[in-house]
Amino acid sequence: MKLCITAKGKDLESLVDPHFGRARYFLLVDPQTLAARTIENAPSAHGAGVQASQLMADQDVGAVLTGSVGPNAYQSLNAAGIAIHIGTVGTARDALAAYLSGTLATVAGPSSQGHGGGRS
Repeated sequence: MKLCITAKGKDLESLVDPHFGRARYFLLVDPQTLAARTIENAPSAHGAGVQASQLMADQDVGAVLTGSVGPNAYQSLNAAGIAIHIGTVGTARDALAAYLSGTLATVAGPSSQGHGGGRS
């Protein structure tokens, strides 16, 4: 299973981007081998969370590690069967360690309002 970590840079030493839909980069990580691949996010003006969710589904991601998700992203990720872990801080490597230790929260609903703040 691949993990997606939202990041402000292109590697595991980058800080986690706290906004899923408008994250600068998505790091796709194999949690067993730590092999990582970077995808630059190019969100549209509207529907960034849904667009990013579809990208994750297309990449066969099993879980997303991020700071927060808006309602549309939550609904899309949930429909695709992708687990959502929020409250991720520090570096992408820190997020991966927290995931592997089981200390990240799994959400049962959106963790942000989306829209309004321009980031979702």
